Amino acid sequence: MAEAREAKFSIGDVVRHRLFPFRGVIFDVDPVFNNTEEWWLSIPPDMRPRKDQPFYHLLAENAQTSYVAYVSEQNLLPDAEAGPVKHPDIRKYFGSFRDGRYEWRGSAKM
Repeated sequence: MAEAREAKFSIGDVVRHRLFPFRGVIFDVDPVFNNTEEWWLSIPPDMRPRKDQPFYHLLAENAQTSYVAYVSEQNLLPDAEAGPVKHPDIRKYFGSFRDGRYEWRGSAKM
């Protein structure tokens, strides 16, 4: 079993993907990979992330749409300077956007 590392990012942080043009707000964190093997194997081998790192659930957006993404820590960068995320589910999980991050509501319904 992979040993968990301390997460670099926290719930409410706004981040962007290092390689692909999308950004989002973190709403959950897995200390190590916790998705299906099929999902992991669907990633091209030269881009496949290590499993022994935190993975983040994001309310994500790009220029065309919004969606939920599951992203390894190695592929995320801070992006609070770009302002709030406009994902339609933000208010389900978060209150205000202050000092570059969202405040967790604490009683979100999945």
